[in-house]
Amino acid sequence: MPFLADVSATPDLTGLPGSNILQQIVNGAEAWALAITVIGAFVGAAVWALASHANNHHYAARGRMAALVSAASALVIGAAPGLVNFFEKLGTTAR
Repeated sequence: MPFLADVSATPDLTGLPGSNILQQIVNGAEAWALAITVIGAFVGAAVWALASHANNHHYAARGRMAALVSAASALVIGAAPGLVNFFEKLGTTAR
């Protein structure tokens, strides 16, 4: 004799008022985040190049790290919706 009824959830972006605004905020935040990673990659690559030319190994390494971190950040930002969808689908299989 079950005491609790089965519960289900179906994500629906049109289910609540203002959902289109939330989608616009997500899209805008992703665009800003990608723009910031591009700036970081440009600045990191410029520091890397200038410091390498000036034989400043410490700043060259920092510039290289900034460029690589910016690239990895862009990868995470771009993959985030797919990762969330993957884990949401995986979560729906839990019993």
